[in-house]
Amino acid sequence: MLIQINGRPQDVSATTLQMLLDELGYDEKTVGTALNQEFVRARDRAETRLREGDAVEIVTPRQGG
Repeated sequence: MLIQINGRPQDVSATTLQMLLDELGYDEKTVGTALNQEFVRARDRAETRLREGDAVEIVTPRQGG
């Protein structure tokens, strides 16, 4: 299925947000997620279904000064 990930089109096989994170290699990393501009809590990712054309944002925390 074709979705947008951080503004770029990508063909994925995942059907849930958690499956997408696993597919992309974020399985153990702390990340923030949004689906179609709506924040998705970590505990809700396994039930959050993806559909063709969805826009997913994945952000990772950064340290700096």
